[in-house]
Amino acid sequence: MRYIDAIAEGLSQSMAKMPGLVLMGQDIAEYGGVFKITEGLVAQFGRERVRNTPLCESAIVGAGLGLSLRGMKAMVEMQFADFVTCGFNQIINNLAKLHYRWGEKADVVIRMPTGGGVGAGPFHSQSNEAWFFHTPGLKIVYPSTPYYAKGLLAAALEDPNPVMYFEHKALYRSLSEEVPQDYYTLPIGPARLVAEGEEALVITYGMGVHWAQALVAENQWQGRVAILDLCTLLPWDKEKVAEMVQKQARCWWLTKTASQAA
Repeated sequence: MRYIDAIAEGLSQSMAKMPGLVLMGQDIAEYGGVFKITEGLVAQFGRERVRNTPLCESAIVGAGLGLSLRGMKAMVEMQFADFVTCGFNQIINNLAKLHYRWGEKADVVIRMPTGGGVGAGPFHSQSNEAWFFHTPGLKIVYPSTPYYAKGLLAAALEDPNPVMYFEHKALYRSLSEEVPQDYYTLPIGPARLVAEGEEALVITYGMGVHWAQALVAENQWQGRVAILDLCTLLPWDKEKVAEMVQKQARCWWLTKTASQAA
């Protein structure tokens, strides 16, 4: 299954499992969204649960929060992650704080199509997950494979906390793997060891996992360089990172623009 299809199937199966789940976003109904992830869901679940919204991200997030306060769940699709700035106050000062401070449910998942490499230009290609990393009350997941994309999305939709769910656009139709057809969840938080290595460790996530794998293969570093996929950026797996770092002489944090050695 392709990365994009795993997300679509995760949404569809979660909709069937959770009758109170409503999807909202720009052109996500009959049109199926700009990436066609929600295509066919209107026919399956109706317009009451798959809703087109105005071009107003703050209103979309606010409506999702209102649904949560009424005992429902909401998935909000940012057409592109870049547009989240228009809903920033709702996310940071309302959505995140509600559950963190008062224990109220904030059952909202915000899907964030993110990242460059697809020729989309400066307003459609930013990687802005770091904007949310220091916000109390938010969870951030960033799957790197179809299997994790489906399982982490289902887990995010089950979680009573607000979750930012990042999906790199360049992975949508370029990556496939075996994915269970049945509904399943994967725990939010644990990292996964992608490759063993005795000499160095690369800590990364999302598309960075594939950059690291390509680098290891290109330089024939198999067995020498370990690769750790965080999967979840908030909360991140400090215990696993500490365990892996203690085994290695060198550690790199890999992003596209910079690497930090420790």
